[in-house]
Amino acid sequence: MMTFDALRPLLDQALASRPTLNGSGHEGAFRLFNGFYEGYPNLVLDVYGQTLVIHDYSETPDLDLIHEVVEHVRNSLPWLRAGLLKTRNGLTQEEKRGVVVFGNSPDRKIKEHGVWYAIDLTMNRDASFYLDTSHLRKWLIENMRGKSVLNTFAYTGSLGVAALAGGATQVIQTDLNRQFLNLAKDSYSINGFPIQKQNFIAQDFFPVIARFKTGKQTFDCVIIDPPFFSATSRGKVDLEHESERLINKVRPLINDGGTLIAINNAVFLTGAEYMDTLKTLCKDGYLSLRELIPVPEDFIGMNRVGKPITDPAPFNHSTKIAILDVKRK
Repeated sequence: MMTFDALRPLLDQALASRPTLNGSGHEGAFRLFNGFYEGYPNLVLDVYGQTLVIHDYSETPDLDLIHEVVEHVRNSLPWLRAGLLKTRNGLTQEEKRGVVVFGNSPDRKIKEHGVWYAIDLTMNRDASFYLDTSHLRKWLIENMRGKSVLNTFAYTGSLGVAALAGGATQVIQTDLNRQFLNLAKDSYSINGFPIQKQNFIAQDFFPVIARFKTGKQTFDCVIIDPPFFSATSRGKVDLEHESERLINKVRPLINDGGTLIAINNAVFLTGAEYMDTLKTLCKDGYLSLRELIPVPEDFIGMNRVGKPITDPAPFNHSTKIAILDVKRK
């Protein structure tokens, strides 16, 4: 197990390589240290507003080490006002979702690209807001004006919020978990966006898509960002083996000249394998690959000594984001 004396220079490198450190207002969110790539795989540090989130992936957590990490980071970033420790192998759900280690209540919102997002840092094992899709949210802000959007597997709805902030005329958010969608509604409220209940559908992906097909409802843009693996009585999601099937499910819902945003975060699926899937889907001429959206460099790690489990190229991370143009017969 690494000592803090050995870990300290890695943390200092990370601090030095992220010079903006959240801006003067400390309202944003960013990855401060990605141990998987930056030399200590048991530890990931994120900052949400003025809250430090410590993700501990070790088999047997070393709380003394964590304490030293927290003190070192707080000395470097004295504006931090709260800290959460999320222990991946914790014994209780509370430990896995996050225990306050300094300060009081964690931040409940962050700002990115000028848009506010509600967060609940202890709602889940992750932090309720995915930092790896920051560039995609910027893309949606810049490209969705006047468009209708369906955001499937919406989670807490940040991609749909970005589309709405970019001037989308309608955004439908659908996810199996109503609690997640309620956080999306909070994001609408703090941005002053109107909340229309019919645009938040807490239901399984498969019957929702079937109902849209039956009703012949189509959209200018469909976002499909499934979890790596899940199974319900209505169907199975398996990104490593069946991403083509899932994409084909939503293709009929996209208008001629529309856009499909396909995200695959399967760590064990190489970038080349996912590109082969996309090329297969494009063979009939009704889909064409427009661009790939990279993951922010600081999220991956600025001082990389570790290597990914599988080669993500031509993507820069296992979160593989592709924008495809759609033609209809």
